[in-house]
Amino acid sequence: MEKRVLIAVVLSFLVLYLYQSFLAPPPPKPQPAPAQRPEAGDTSRVAGRGSSRPPSAEQAQAAAPVGPSEPGPASRVGEGAERDIVIESATVRAVFSNRGAHLKSWRLKTYRDDQGEAVDLVPQNHESATRPFMVETGDGDLDARMNTALFKADRMGVIGEEPDGTVTLGFEYGDEGGLSVRKTFTLTPATYMMNVSADVTVNGEPRNVSLALGPGPGDIEKSSGTSYAQKPQGTLFHAGDVVRIDAKSVVTQPVREGEFRWAGVDDQYFMSCALLDGDTARIEYEAVAVPDGAGKTHNFVSYSVNPTGQGASVRFFVGPKDFDLLQSIDPQLVKSVNFGMFAWLAVPLLKALKGINAYIGNYGWSIIVLTFLINLVLFPLRHKSFVSMKKLQALQPEMKAIQDRYGKLKAADPARQKMNQELMELYKQRGVNPASGCVPMLLTMPVLFAFYSLLSVAIEIRGAPFVFWITDLSRHDPWYVTPVMMGATMVLQQRMTPSTADPMQQKMMMLMPIVFTGMFLWAPSGLVIYWFFSNLFAIAQQWGTNRLTAAVPVKAVRPPAERRIKAAQKAGDRRQETE
Repeated sequence: MEKRVLIAVVLSFLVLYLYQSFLAPPPPKPQPAPAQRPEAGDTSRVAGRGSSRPPSAEQAQAAAPVGPSEPGPASRVGEGAERDIVIESATVRAVFSNRGAHLKSWRLKTYRDDQGEAVDLVPQNHESATRPFMVETGDGDLDARMNTALFKADRMGVIGEEPDGTVTLGFEYGDEGGLSVRKTFTLTPATYMMNVSADVTVNGEPRNVSLALGPGPGDIEKSSGTSYAQKPQGTLFHAGDVVRIDAKSVVTQPVREGEFRWAGVDDQYFMSCALLDGDTARIEYEAVAVPDGAGKTHNFVSYSVNPTGQGASVRFFVGPKDFDLLQSIDPQLVKSVNFGMFAWLAVPLLKALKGINAYIGNYGWSIIVLTFLINLVLFPLRHKSFVSMKKLQALQPEMKAIQDRYGKLKAADPARQKMNQELMELYKQRGVNPASGCVPMLLTMPVLFAFYSLLSVAIEIRGAPFVFWITDLSRHDPWYVTPVMMGATMVLQQRMTPSTADPMQQKMMMLMPIVFTGMFLWAPSGLVIYWFFSNLFAIAQQWGTNRLTAAVPVKAVRPPAERRIKAAQKAGDRRQETE
C-alpha cells in the first residue's frame, strides 16, 4: 500500500512540475502596432468615472500616436521647461513628469532587485509611447497636445508625506485653443494606493476622459529563468471568483466586460489594479515587449479598464502582494495571491509562518520551526502508518504464498475471488488493516501541497536571507547543496521504511529520490529547506518507532507438500491418542 502512496506523491509533483515547465501557455510574441486603434481606444487606459461613456469607435480610430505633427496652440497655463516632481516616503519613491503629467517611476523602497536597487513597478526601456496616467479622449490631435504639454505642477522639488500620511499633487494645463486639463493625484504611500482624477474641457465643454496605464508590473530578475515563477498576467475579480488571464488568452480574447470588483495585471509578487467596487467595466489586455538592462526582451501585459458610473476618480493599488496588506485594502483582493486549490490550508500556514518570524526574525529558521510543528501534528498519523507497514511486512511471506497458489489463474477467473477471501481472512486473524498504512499517509498530502503552494508565491520570502550562501529564499540554491541533501534524506527514508513491495519494485522506487532531486534543483530554496527538514523529522520518527516498537515476528511459510505431511502426522497422532 505504501508503494501506491509514494507513486501518488511523485506523480502529483511531476504533474505540477511538468505543467509549469512545458504545458503552461508560452508568452506571446510581441504584436506589431495596429494601424488603427480598437473601438474602445488605446488598449492601455482607464476611463475616468466622470465620463458619460467610453470613446466611440470613430473617435478611437481617429486617435493618433502621441506627438504632434505640427506646433499646437500657444500655452496659456503651463511651464516653460520639463522637470520631475519626486514624492518620497518610507515605502515609495514616486517620480512624476510635468510633460503630460504622467508617472515615470514607482519604486518600492522595501523590495530590492538583483542590482540592490528598489524595485520599479513602472517598466522602463519600453518603446510604447503610453505612460501611466496619460490622458486620452479618443481625439488624436487633442491627445497629442495634452500628452506632450508641459503642465504646471502645484508642488516643487521633493515632496514628503503630509501629517495624515497622504500626498496630493495637482497638474494643470491650458492653451489658446480652448483646451483646459486638470489632473489630481492623491497618494497613500503606506498602502501603495493612489486616487487619480482628470478633467478635460475644450472651450468650456467637458470631454470624455480616459487614463492610459501602459505596461503593468513585471519582476524581471526574480521571475525569469525558472518554471516556478509566475509571469505577468491579467487578473480580475468577477462574480465572486478570480479570473487569471494568461498570455495565450490575452492574444485570443483581450476584451472582458462585466461587473468587476477589481481588475489589473500581476506577476508572482506584485500587482497593479484598479479598484472598481463592482461597477460595470470593459477591460482590455495586451502583451507588451520590454527589454531589460542586458538587452533581453520580456513580455509584460498592459491593461485597460473603462468603468461607468458617476464620479471623476479611480482608485489604484500598485504594490506588493502582501497578504495582510491586501486584506486591509479589500478582503477579496487577497485572492490575487494564487495559492491554488489548497488555499484554505495555505492561508493559515502563511499566518503561522509570519507569526513565528515575528519572534525569530529569519524566515529560513521560521520555515524549519513551522516544519517541526507540522510534523508534530502529523506524528500520530505517521506513527500509525509506520506500525501498520511493519505488520504488513511481517505478513508478506504468508500473503505471497496465498498469491502464488492462485498466480496461474486469469484475472477474470471467478476462482481468484478465493484468493481475496483468504487474504482478508489472514488480515482478520492477525488484526491488520491493509488500508491503515496507506490512509494516514494520504491525509498528510494536503499539508505538503499547501506548504508547496505557500512557499512558491509568498512575497515574504522574496529576498529573505537564510544562512551562508542562501541569500534569497525565493531563488534556487546557487550551489545546489540543499537539493542534493534532500535527495540523500529521501534515500535514507526509503531504506528505513518497511516495504511490502517485491525486490524489482523496490529498485524502481529508489529512482524517486533522483527524480525529486532533479525537480528541486531550480525550486525556491525555502521550499527545498522545508522538504529537507520534513524528511529529517520523518527519519527521526521512523528511527524512534523502530526502536520503541517490538519487532513483529515473520512467520516462515512451508511448502504445500511439507504442510500436507505435517497435517497427516498430526491427524495420526490424534487417532493414536483416541485409541
